[in-house]
Amino acid sequence: MAAQKLTQLKERITSLGSLAIAFSSGVDSTFLLKAAHEALGEHALAITAKSSSFPKRELEESISFCKEENIRQIIFTSRELDVKGFRQNPPNRCYLCKKAFLEKVKEIAASHGITHVAEGSNVDDEGDYRPGMKAVAELGILSPLREVGLTKQEIRSLSKEVGLPTWKKPSFACLSSRFPYGEEITEKKLAMVEQAEQLLLELGFAQFRVRIHGAMARVEVLPEDFPKLIQAGNREKITGRFREIGFVYTAMDLEGYRTGSMNEIL
Repeated sequence: MAAQKLTQLKERITSLGSLAIAFSSGVDSTFLLKAAHEALGEHALAITAKSSSFPKRELEESISFCKEENIRQIIFTSRELDVKGFRQNPPNRCYLCKKAFLEKVKEIAASHGITHVAEGSNVDDEGDYRPGMKAVAELGILSPLREVGLTKQEIRSLSKEVGLPTWKKPSFACLSSRFPYGEEITEKKLAMVEQAEQLLLELGFAQFRVRIHGAMARVEVLPEDFPKLIQAGNREKITGRFREIGFVYTAMDLEGYRTGSMNEIL
């Protein structure tokens, strides 16, 4: 079934003639970009944002992937903190950011003679609160993975089959999603979250989030990683480094890692 969907995906992309992918180096956009490049060759273009909401390691991974695959990539500086209303972090923050981002992606694509732009959401993304999808619809951005009905697990399985390094990469969302609605988003706070999550990555945690609540960091890890989080050595490293970063308190979320936990209040 998944193989059939992949065939449909490539046929759909081929029919477009040329395609620009909003490329973040995540599991979904990497798989989509790979398929687009195989279907269209030099007529596939990766467009990536350099942003304070986007960890440096993700940007570096996107650059490495495009170089290895010989895929054209355009990198532009995103200034989401300048988008009206974004800093105040309203419930539609993702819509505000996504619309400004995709408008720029469309502009860049058009300047390179490409009329179609796609993003990497899959059918599993239809369940959570995702206001950014409104911007996708309004701007006429394509979602080929959703169109052919690919799930996250199918994308991971197919990615493994074709040798993509992202097949087991943890799910990721922009750093702005770590803030409770209504808490001001600043470049300093985004850097705090990025540094805190980088430490967890270096300590060997795979799937996690560091949610920021004022001076407190709320750490989400998988329940099976609870012992690792509080074991002697790690606990001291985490609390000590988090204080250096700027957090006064560090708390462990007893429910563990889950996507969209900031949406629970809605």
